[in-house]
Amino acid sequence: MTTATLRSSTSSGEEHESEILDAYSRAIISVVDSVGPSVVSIGVQSERGESSGSGVFFAPDGYLLSNAHVVGDAGSVQITMTDGRSMTATVIGTDPQTDLAVCQANNFHSAVPFSQLGDSALLKVGQLAIAIGNPLGFASSVSTGVVSALGRSIRGVAGNIIEDVIQTNVPLNPGNSGGPLVSSSGKIIGINTAIIAGAQGLSFSVPINTAKWVLQEILSHRRVRRAWLGLYCQVVVISPEFRRALPEVLHKSKSVVHVRGLEPDGPGWRGGVQVNDLVTAVNGKVVENIDDIYRCISSHPPSDKMFTVTVARRVKQGEWMVIDLQVPFMERPATTRRTERVPSIKW
Repeated sequence: MTTATLRSSTSSGEEHESEILDAYSRAIISVVDSVGPSVVSIGVQSERGESSGSGVFFAPDGYLLSNAHVVGDAGSVQITMTDGRSMTATVIGTDPQTDLAVCQANNFHSAVPFSQLGDSALLKVGQLAIAIGNPLGFASSVSTGVVSALGRSIRGVAGNIIEDVIQTNVPLNPGNSGGPLVSSSGKIIGINTAIIAGAQGLSFSVPINTAKWVLQEILSHRRVRRAWLGLYCQVVVISPEFRRALPEVLHKSKSVVHVRGLEPDGPGWRGGVQVNDLVTAVNGKVVENIDDIYRCISSHPPSDKMFTVTVARRVKQGEWMVIDLQVPFMERPATTRRTERVPSIKW
């Protein structure tokens, strides 16, 4: 190979690498140009002091999405747009179970810039993900990465399990919370919600399809309606001796959900669940702990009228009966009246 040929080959390679880099840069720049103006900084004044986060407009009439832990218990928050405009926004509703909040800007005189909601069901591991927010108070900051995994489960601020969460390696910091996770096509695919302190490359976002359901509930009812079973349960690890005493349906389970009490006139009570029943499945899905039950009932809309709860009930020593019970859908009340718990049966 001659020197001229080598130079030509090297030059072509450098030009090709430059083209790839430019294409990558153009994709990000295009997203920032289209989505950036719809991202706002949120400031909250509360008894605990000042806090801040991010949000994103999803409609021209000033509706925006953020995190429930960003707005807290505030009735209104202060928002600042990228063009410097500042205004208050009313908190329409929050859902601590998914760490989402819906607000609406007040006293704006023209349509606000907004971004389109995408479809998180179409996400693929490895695709480009872009976060826009206000980390540590630095407004309109952009960070990029890829979708690392899908379908993750994390503990929310309320202590519950948030399902089907998007994991990325997009660098996030305090202040990014509530900001959008965006695809290369410029559509919102998630709302950034959590990082793991001390870890690198582990960031989590609530998928936008979950957010769509939550915002629909909040806009229609000012809250998210969820079912509950009205059961007070204890998870019991199955020992070899315990396993021999259980019905065959539970022989492969590592633990069982033991009903210790029922809410008077609650859904479980109405459906025929009894104290000392063992809940083995909900809607045909095997359950081994409380989180399993939560997953089964929280994925069903209020239009579903009944849940099928399968229980194992001991009729006498060494003899069990497996029963499918029809438990009515009932919305979880603000407060509950717990029954007095009875002693558990001896195994």
